[in-house]
Amino acid sequence: MSEIDFGRHSDDYATHRPCFPPSFYDRLAAIRTLDGLDVLDLGTGPGFIALELARRGSRTIGLDIAENQIATARLVVSAVGLEDRCAFAVGRAEDAGFPDRSFDLIVAGQCWWWFQQPVTMENVQRMLRPDGMLVVATFNFLPLLDPVAGATEALILKHNPDFQYAGDDGIYTRYLHQLTEGHRFELVEQFCYDHMQPFTHEAWCGRMRTHNAIGSGGLPPDGVEAFDRDLTALLARDFPDQPLRIRHRVYAVIVRQPEGRRE
Repeated sequence: MSEIDFGRHSDDYATHRPCFPPSFYDRLAAIRTLDGLDVLDLGTGPGFIALELARRGSRTIGLDIAENQIATARLVVSAVGLEDRCAFAVGRAEDAGFPDRSFDLIVAGQCWWWFQQPVTMENVQRMLRPDGMLVVATFNFLPLLDPVAGATEALILKHNPDFQYAGDDGIYTRYLHQLTEGHRFELVEQFCYDHMQPFTHEAWCGRMRTHNAIGSGGLPPDGVEAFDRDLTALLARDFPDQPLRIRHRVYAVIVRQPEGRRE
C-alpha cells in the first residue's frame, strides 16, 4: 500500500463523494444554533462541511493537509459565492496555529482516525471558546447491511488484500470514551442513524476512487483503473437499476469544554 493522499482524487471527491446529509446539520442546529458561529472544520477535504455550515450562517475555516483538496475546496466555494463566509488553509489538525479561544465549534467529519488524537484534543481545547463544542462524526457505507456496498467491499479485498478495515459497522463508541475519559470533555450528545444515499453507477465508481484502499493510497494508478473496470462491470451485471440507494450510517459524538474551562 502506498502513502495515503486524499488529494490524488480531489475532483472525484468534489463530484462524486457525498458528505453528511442535511439531516446531520439539522441535528447540530437543534443542539446549538449555527448562525453566527465561528467554526473550524478539520480535515475539510473539498470543503463540504465548511460550505454547508457557511450556508447556515456560520463563519467557517476549513483545514486540510492536502493542497489539492484545499485548491478544490476554494473552487467549490467560489462557484457559489460564499468566499466571504468560508475560507480555507493548508495545515495539520495537530498543530493548527489559530489563536486561543478562536472558535465556537470545531468539526472533524470523516477524519478523526487519521489524526494524532491526544495532540489534536489538546489543540482543540486551546482553540475552543469556553462554551465551545467539538463534533467528531462519520458517514460510512455499510458492507454488512447493504448488497451493493458488500459486493464492492469484496471487490476491494480482491484487488487489495491488505485492506484492514473490512466489515465496518459505522459505530465508533471508542471516540466517546476517548473524548470524555478523564473529564477531558463533557458529553453533550451522541447520535446514530442510517441514511439511504443515491448514486448513479458513475458516481459510485467515482466515490470508490476516493477510498483509501483504492485511489487515495491503496493501489497504483494501473491498479485503480483495473478496479474501476471491474466495479463498472459488477454494477452493470448485478445492480443495473439506477439510481442505486446505498445504506450509510451517520455517527456523531458532540462534546464541550469541561466545566473548569467554561469561564
